[in-house]
Amino acid sequence: MPKPSPFHDPTRYLFFTGKGGVGKTSLSCAVALSLADQGRRVLLVSTDPASNLDEMLGVVLSDQPQPVTGAAGLSAMNIDPDRAAEEYRARVIDQMGTGATEKDRATVREQLSGACTIEIAAFDAFVGLLAGEAEGFDHVIFDTAPTGHTLRLLSLPRAWTGFLQGNDRGASCLGPHSGLKMQEARFKVALATLSDPAQTSIVLVTRADRGAVREAARTSDELRALGLGNQRLVVNGVFHASGVGDPVAEGLARDHAAVIATLPANLATLPRDEVPLRSFDMVGLPALRALFDDEVAVAATTMPDPIDAPGLDAMVDELAQAGRGLVMVMGKGGVGKTTVAAAVAVGLVRRGHKVHLTTTDPAAHVSLVVEGRLDGLVVDRIDPAAETARYVEKVMATKGRDLDKADRALMLEDLASPCTEEVAVFHAFSRIVAEARGAFVVMDTAPTGHTLLLLDATGAYHRQMTQDMGTVQGRIVTPLMRLQDPDYTKIILVALPETTPVSEAASLQEDLRRARIEPWAWVVNRSLGQTGTTDPLLQRRIAGEAAQIARIRNGLARRMYLLPFRAVPPVGVPALLALT
Repeated sequence: MPKPSPFHDPTRYLFFTGKGGVGKTSLSCAVALSLADQGRRVLLVSTDPASNLDEMLGVVLSDQPQPVTGAAGLSAMNIDPDRAAEEYRARVIDQMGTGATEKDRATVREQLSGACTIEIAAFDAFVGLLAGEAEGFDHVIFDTAPTGHTLRLLSLPRAWTGFLQGNDRGASCLGPHSGLKMQEARFKVALATLSDPAQTSIVLVTRADRGAVREAARTSDELRALGLGNQRLVVNGVFHASGVGDPVAEGLARDHAAVIATLPANLATLPRDEVPLRSFDMVGLPALRALFDDEVAVAATTMPDPIDAPGLDAMVDELAQAGRGLVMVMGKGGVGKTTVAAAVAVGLVRRGHKVHLTTTDPAAHVSLVVEGRLDGLVVDRIDPAAETARYVEKVMATKGRDLDKADRALMLEDLASPCTEEVAVFHAFSRIVAEARGAFVVMDTAPTGHTLLLLDATGAYHRQMTQDMGTVQGRIVTPLMRLQDPDYTKIILVALPETTPVSEAASLQEDLRRARIEPWAWVVNRSLGQTGTTDPLLQRRIAGEAAQIARIRNGLARRMYLLPFRAVPPVGVPALLALT
């Protein structure tokens, strides 16, 4: 029988959050299994638009609780944003009553077709679980999307409650206002539940990595500002060298120990658990049940042949030949997208090009990786707050210019909707995409789920524009058309040589292809295969990564480039230049 998890007496609601790739899904699954094995009735829910709970648990999930075979008492579900949006549209339209004409209904349906509706509808499904729709379960465990997306989700109960209390008009970006008013009581219940430390706990998951710790510290403060102060910290994947004389293993262990010893004050004071690095992937119930067990001594393993693949220098050489264009770096959270994007940017500058390096990730700061100045390189990010202020100012200066004082006040009230941020971020994204007509733009994207929502908005805008333009479509070029143009845009998928990141990158690739966007290359990051380590645990991980690299080569990637593991992450212009 596996040992109980570190969560001996948890609250009813548990939220696992943190930077992408730190192991939120593994830990939330392992905790859910442990509680179920102790006789509790547990519901495990993913709020990530790019959920991989199905693969982890070995069961096909839907937006309704499904029993997990082999785990009595455990059920799991994914919140499906598209289905939630369709159900939300139906509820709003049904509430219009028999007096509404078909034209009225069509207008409302069009108003409810955007990415903002998808977000609020998925949020509505999440609210239902906090407001009484999870009866029959002792615990509800949320495996959330990476930090930026989750902070947005957890802020919405407060944002929408405030917006609805201060807005008594008949329209908003979500169509008839009654469609929102019917949710107001649920939003208040959700806000009360989230803020009650007797009911809800936040589990901040990090790795012994300075970037992940920095994000966990920032998240802790932002969640406290939202009234979510019942927090605990889990440091996942902590490595301890099994012997002496291996510089790779000793360096990794030393770096992990140093990160933990210097935790920021707001994290150091939290209840803390440390979970060791394992030699196996966290896929399947046996592996998940073993996460909290003491792993038996790992025997030496037969090493695979060295992996021969070009590095980032060869990739940047090929990219530079175009002279300009958009390079978008995508993938699961925590795979090293920001490092790859920054390395590509400085590599292009070294080859004589001017480059704009930016990010769509609300939680990312590419400037922290570049850490310095380089002539020819501009570094910034799409700041949701700043872009929202810019968008509101532009709307008021154009559409609101000729309105009287009362109508301007009503327009400002409408623009206070949380949906305005989504629209503003999309406008900023479109503006930056267009810059690549005359220079290089390298874009570090948000983790997969957040990026898919942005691409949904891009597709919705394209459909609206082509519909409005009618027969003169040839005169417009939408952002989606630029992303679909392989001469204009190069999509780079980044993955770690592990089962889940490769599966998620493959799923993202299929989503892109459905939108007629073809990825240009894959980068396999943090490969241990070329380090020469003799540590038995690390060698066993190398054997596992060889299988995943073969999987990428044999049908997933048209081009594949390799970025070897470094005990110290490459930060700063000199370190990034050394990669390219």
